Amino acid sequence: MKKILLISTGGTIASTPTINGLTPTVSGSDMVQLIPELEGLCEIHYTELLNLDSSNMQPEEWASMASAAFTALSIFDGVVITHGTDTMAYSAAALSFMLQHLHKPVVLTGSQLPIEDPGTDGKKNILDAFRVAVDGRLCGVYIVFDGLIIPGYCARKTCSRNFHAFESINRKPAGEIVNDEVVLTSEPEPPARESLTLNANYDPSVLLIKLVPGTKPELIEAAADLGYRAVVIEAFGLGGIPNVRRTLLPAIHSLISQKIPVVVTTQCIHDGCDLNVYDVGVDASKAGVLSAGTMTTEAIVAKLMWILGQTDDFQRIISMFYQDYIGEINKK
Repeated sequence: MKKILLISTGGTIASTPTINGLTPTVSGSDMVQLIPELEGLCEIHYTELLNLDSSNMQPEEWASMASAAFTALSIFDGVVITHGTDTMAYSAAALSFMLQHLHKPVVLTGSQLPIEDPGTDGKKNILDAFRVAVDGRLCGVYIVFDGLIIPGYCARKTCSRNFHAFESINRKPAGEIVNDEVVLTSEPEPPARESLTLNANYDPSVLLIKLVPGTKPELIEAAADLGYRAVVIEAFGLGGIPNVRRTLLPAIHSLISQKIPVVVTTQCIHDGCDLNVYDVGVDASKAGVLSAGTMTTEAIVAKLMWILGQTDDFQRIISMFYQDYIGEINKK
């Protein structure tokens, strides 16, 4: 029988009502006791790593989760992490970069309602997450939620209440749970030949700016003064950056001249950005911005924070950003 470690970190799934609203209080072992279907599926072990609302999850917690999973995978056949939904996509992306050459599954899940709520989705999500971990064909970091199996680098929370809370963005899901069975979308990649590596160094000095009509260039210029080392701009459509009236291009060029990389992505959920279509994209590209292609904002931010933890060299930051580490760059 396989041995799976459950790492609990808090979130809605572990919450109970208090006078200040829902607060994480329920332990991993208590959650498992509420799911009798888990009995006989595998040998379950527990560790209570954190007890946080995921709005309070920050890069320090990503590193803690990565380190705990790395240690566990030398002993266990897989890891399940219960996590709040609000920043789960960020954590899944970060873990994907921090834990490379995985030979076993690391599965994140959570719920939209507390596990002790009569209508909770948490029990099914935990059960499905364990099914994927026990199945073992998928090696890497995944989110399992409402029956979908989503690679950690392309997940996004798209619903604040609906149980179908996550989507796989610009990629097909890796699979789904059908009639209690793990059904994969395609033949999984073989396990990496290299040994599992942990590189949890990071620098959170990444600023995300979402453009609105009339955004002042001073906002972008302030990034350098505030100590940010990289800027991500969620631009319009395929990556349009205003180049008239309140043009943002001089401010962007100023950052790049200070060796602060500027990455452009789209505010649209699907299809990604392409800076070669419109002049508002071409001009941005000429100013030196990096194109995020089809990567999600969560993956971009996590990747940049991880890259900045590895190097200070501007050219290496650029080359690492365009390097495909875990499948995050869609080459099709």
